[in-house]
Amino acid sequence: MSLLTIAFTLLFYFATATIVAGLVYRIRLYAVTPTPLRIPTTPAPITTQGVVRRMFFEVTLFNSLFKSNKWIWLFGWVFHAALLFVLLRHLRYFTDPVWSWVALIQPIGSYAAFAMVAGLAGLWARRFLVDRVRYISSLSDHLMLALLVAIGLTGLGMKYVAHTDIVAVKAFFLGLMYFDWQPMPSDLLLCLHLLLVALLMIIFPFSKLLHAPGVFFSPTRNQIDNPREKRHVPTRKSAPVKQAG
Repeated sequence: MSLLTIAFTLLFYFATATIVAGLVYRIRLYAVTPTPLRIPTTPAPITTQGVVRRMFFEVTLFNSLFKSNKWIWLFGWVFHAALLFVLLRHLRYFTDPVWSWVALIQPIGSYAAFAMVAGLAGLWARRFLVDRVRYISSLSDHLMLALLVAIGLTGLGMKYVAHTDIVAVKAFFLGLMYFDWQPMPSDLLLCLHLLLVALLMIIFPFSKLLHAPGVFFSPTRNQIDNPREKRHVPTRKSAPVKQAG
């Protein structure tokens, strides 16, 4: 077994452990953090069904962003929708036999990669062209967008420029899942693409990209607007402060 295969095998085991443990820790932290006040963004729903409906449209259509800024909504929604199809398309590397619906969306996933990069380009350009956004943009914001763009471009490169052995790639990832290590192709573009993906997995739980699960715990979105009808009690009491001495 080559040194390259061993290195990427250990890298992806580490990246998987990091993203799983990091997400569990951060989601638990979100879940136990007290919400001392009723602060839903108005107009807010006054029933549980209304909150569920609001969260559904918020997650799927970015409803509040659409009301706030149409251009940002367009680029953001295109990126996230395209990313979903790209991720679903990659399930073919982790299933044997490939599920029928995964095989069905393969052409859509191929074109979605272009839309994903275009959406990212629009969001990145906004950080340069809009004064108030440029002022609050940090280096980490640009690096995160650069990482996502690089992942998209290297993936497109393997599809349309320098083809790789996708059968061997699938065998490698199935081997990771079943602890039956298989050799990984040594194509330069593939190695770069997988290195960037592993890096994204490692930093995901500690980055701003954590808004993906975090939106479900946002009190401005998940609370019922019933402060007059029902007294609000924080979900968890803070730990008592110890007296000095």
